[in-house]
Amino acid sequence: MTDILLTTAQIQALIPHRWPFLLVDRIVEYDPARGYIKGEKAVTATEWFFQGHFPQLPVMPGVLQVEALAQTMAVYVAQQEGFGDRIGLFAAIDECRFKRVVQPGDRLTLEVTMAKLGGRFGRGHAVATVDGEVACAADLSFIIPREGVLG
Repeated sequence: MTDILLTTAQIQALIPHRWPFLLVDRIVEYDPARGYIKGEKAVTATEWFFQGHFPQLPVMPGVLQVEALAQTMAVYVAQQEGFGDRIGLFAAIDECRFKRVVQPGDRLTLEVTMAKLGGRFGRGHAVATVDGEVACAADLSFIIPREGVLG
């Protein structure tokens, strides 16, 4: 059994995402010394995106797998000193590969290892797996806009 470090409610206190777009259920490992975080997403048959992707063959869209990884990264960043409620936006998705279909009943393990984290930019390697098998891997980068840019 995996210990839960952060519950859904605690994740929501750190990042602005909410249902139906919150794609991380819990954080099970967090190691700031290594720049590492691990989260999980239980993929259920009632997910909103399965209604149209695809009704006869439900498959979690790859772009949502990448988003789940980005949200996991956001939880890591939000816990670093000086970031707090600052919102990061995608700057790049590089070397993205999809290797396995994700379907209802799967538990998506979301792992991010940060490569760089500065005051306004960050980059990390992200891997989503199901039962140890890679579903998606990518290098993700984000920027934190200057104050006032987002409204």
